[in-house]
Amino acid sequence: MKVAVIGGYGPSLINFRGSMLRAMKSAGHEVYGIAPIDSPDVPEKLAAMGVKFIPAPIRRTGMNPVRDAFTVYSLFKILRTVKPDVVLSYTIKPVIYGSLAAKLAGIPSIFSMITGLGYAFGDTEGKRASLFKLVKNMYRCGLAMNNGVMFQNPDDRNLFIELGIIGKNKPTFITNGSGVDLDHFCTLPVKHDAPVFLCISRLLKEKGVREFAHASMHLKKKYPQAQFRLVGPHDPGPDSISKQTIEKWKSGGVECIGPVDDVRDELGNCSVYVLPSYREGTPRSVLEAMSTGRPIVTTETPGCRETVVDGDNGFLVPVKNVPALEAAMEKFIITPELVRTMGGKSCDLATEKYDVNKVNSTIMKAMGL
Repeated sequence: MKVAVIGGYGPSLINFRGSMLRAMKSAGHEVYGIAPIDSPDVPEKLAAMGVKFIPAPIRRTGMNPVRDAFTVYSLFKILRTVKPDVVLSYTIKPVIYGSLAAKLAGIPSIFSMITGLGYAFGDTEGKRASLFKLVKNMYRCGLAMNNGVMFQNPDDRNLFIELGIIGKNKPTFITNGSGVDLDHFCTLPVKHDAPVFLCISRLLKEKGVREFAHASMHLKKKYPQAQFRLVGPHDPGPDSISKQTIEKWKSGGVECIGPVDDVRDELGNCSVYVLPSYREGTPRSVLEAMSTGRPIVTTETPGCRETVVDGDNGFLVPVKNVPALEAAMEKFIITPELVRTMGGKSCDLATEKYDVNKVNSTIMKAMGL
């Protein structure tokens, strides 16, 4: 069969969908990756997997009706030319516009994967209420074209049904995130006696990086031997952290590293992984930390809470609650043996629930591949 996978960011086809694309190819399918050419090495890396890359003009941010109409038309032309048997789209614009284009092109099987709800769903009644209503209606139109919809956690599926974005009879599937490659992210020994807390994230407010920084600065004053590392790119946009704020965090003892090419080095140098996000699909960075044998501190919120059995492989804390986050992190300083015992439980859970091979099998079975 011909399979087309549409993403909103070129490198994500490799970093987040690479194992799935390889699994599709290994099963004997002809696979196409469709996305913006954000990085010049994407076509070459996909070709090495046996996947054919087709560039598409998909802008990740902003809503310009003319540009978005051009996106739909461009995807329609691509799909009409390729004539895939199945289309799978992920992230908001590919899901909405890719589904519409696939329907117009007469593609027989159309699927979408909801990998997270993002900025538009962060405040449904405040200043962003109009954006939320617009995105909700656009999702409803796009997903109406789908034969089935995949979710990374049950809370997002239930919310889409509750909001009327999809009907109760629409076929849905829970994938347990994107999975984690247990061979690539294998167990790593803890190197340091003094605790090293790590958060890997784009520097966005809704990822909880402010809460991590504030809890870290408080703890640094009490425990100067502890380290607190924030790794990830500065992300421009309405939810971005200002560069002035980042400098204040640095002066308060938070090591703001910026982006790295391979997070395994950072995971190998840390003791505890922390992600105080406001909401996720399923956070890939948490799964990678679990696979390397790190305990997790994250929030009691959709997408995050599925990754932690509270008190077993880590701790769950309320969203936006700096004192609770600080208290959970402090437990690993006061009782350092928790790092190894809880880290072992994280590794067990990653193997049982989040193995990428199991996740890929679920995705492909849902699509009839």
